[in-house]
Amino acid sequence: MSGHSKWHNIQRRKGKQDAVRGQLFTKLSRDIYHAAKEAGGNPDTNFRLKVALENAKQNNLPADSIARTIAKATGSMPGVTYEELLYEGYGPGGVAVMLEIVTDNRNRTAADVRHIFSKRSGNLGETGCVSWMFNRVGRIEIEKDSCPMSMDDLMMLVLEAGADDLKEDHDSYVVTTAVESFARVRDALEAEKIALADAELSYEPTTTVELTEEQADPILDLVEALENNDDVQNVYANFLIAEE
Repeated sequence: MSGHSKWHNIQRRKGKQDAVRGQLFTKLSRDIYHAAKEAGGNPDTNFRLKVALENAKQNNLPADSIARTIAKATGSMPGVTYEELLYEGYGPGGVAVMLEIVTDNRNRTAADVRHIFSKRSGNLGETGCVSWMFNRVGRIEIEKDSCPMSMDDLMMLVLEAGADDLKEDHDSYVVTTAVESFARVRDALEAEKIALADAELSYEPTTTVELTEEQADPILDLVEALENNDDVQNVYANFLIAEE
């Protein structure tokens, strides 16, 4: 399993449940943020936001959290200016870590993130220290059970739409695309009424560090702590957990 996968994949490996309240709310808020950031805060004209809002309401995400997340994404919160930043560092075992940050106070966020790293035997680094080990790509995940097509037909569909690859990952199919092809591939899947478990621009590592499950525990702890910080939108890392 690759460490660059979203934390829900790490949870699956560690036997945790997405229904843990705080982690579920974090994921729902991120879905809303990315949808509003990409295509605006009006669900009538932004289908992805409409779906994210429906999911949030079904799982009882508070209305004020929803409104704050949309305002954060669209820059419409009065008197508050948010910055999007990339932080880079190293975790235990020399694992490279990249963070996508959205913050209204970069000094506070830097201090908080640095503390999380140092408390867990990691280091927050300088710009460029690990980004050269990652490529920016589109990543779309489809749960096998919800896909109405065979893998061959799905492969044909996404390749014709401009995708680079389609692979199996446990109980999901994962489509990767170039950044410029991402929206076109996603739209082609939605046009065929294929439910998307996840769809976003991501950072994929070009080199990886293989760890045993025991060796992976410290980096998994670091990833979880970073994900639980309100200013951290996404965490990417270049480790693999060896199959036993």
